[in-house]
Amino acid sequence: MKKQLLTGLFAFHLSLMFCVSVQAQKAPDFELPSDNKKIILSDLKGKVVYLDFWASWCIPCRKSFPWMNEMHAKYDNKKFVIVAVNLDSSKTDAQKFLKKVPAKFIIAYDPDGEIASKYKLKVMPSSYLIDKTGTLVYGHKGYREGDVNVIENKIQKLLNSK
Repeated sequence: MKKQLLTGLFAFHLSLMFCVSVQAQKAPDFELPSDNKKIILSDLKGKVVYLDFWASWCIPCRKSFPWMNEMHAKYDNKKFVIVAVNLDSSKTDAQKFLKKVPAKFIIAYDPDGEIASKYKLKVMPSSYLIDKTGTLVYGHKGYREGDVNVIENKIQKLLNSK
């Protein structure tokens, strides 16, 4: 019984490591280059934004991209956008990654990590949900397949809110 309780507490604390405590606040705005144009976060008001920070060397990032492609396909026409911000110092490294793990969503580049520091990034990947008004409402550290249903439920709630 004691072992089960300790195991349960460990699992609970471990799960807390992956959720970022986010108080409702205005998401830090940014302007970043992408392959096609500049991405300006404030231009995306009226949409739910899934903001993801990643790098080519990040193994969990390889696992998260197929899920993000799925979310993009499922919710793209419903005022939802994914912006994945690459933090590699070399765009070539990001492009090699993207040849192996293609993205159907927006890729932006932050080689100096300026935007990552505005979001106080500590773990790769890290993702944030921003509501239609530009308010930061949820953060998540890392990528675990067991967490995707929780994140998708949050996306659906934000899409259904006014």
